[in-house]
Amino acid sequence: QVQVVESGGGLVQPGGSLRLSCTASGITFSFYHMGWYRQAPGKQRELVATITRTSSTNYADSVKGRFAISRDNAKNTVYLQMNSLKAEDTAGYYCNAQRIDVPRNYWGQGTQVTVSS
Repeated sequence: QVQVVESGGGLVQPGGSLRLSCTASGITFSFYHMGWYRQAPGKQRELVATITRTSSTNYADSVKGRFAISRDNAKNTVYLQMNSLKAEDTAGYYCNAQRIDVPRNYWGQGTQVTVSS
């Protein structure tokens, strides 16, 4: 059974930092492209950052220079380091595991990030 579980969300003041973690089980993690997405109330889910099997990364313009995605294949975990957080970063953050060659796509349940003073 595949499980994708996020952790690390919470309440943080503007300018602060958080590190999100996402651990996947039941899959061969190293075969998967991993991504972080977010969804604010009343808005569509949007891409935040992705990291490929070979650790190439891609970021939304709104988070470039502030967020960093990384992966540890030995721990089946992908991270999102978020610095210089802004109120507009407030959202539910969702982890995605995707495999292209054999179509597979899995989502976690999400972790809430709230940036407020």
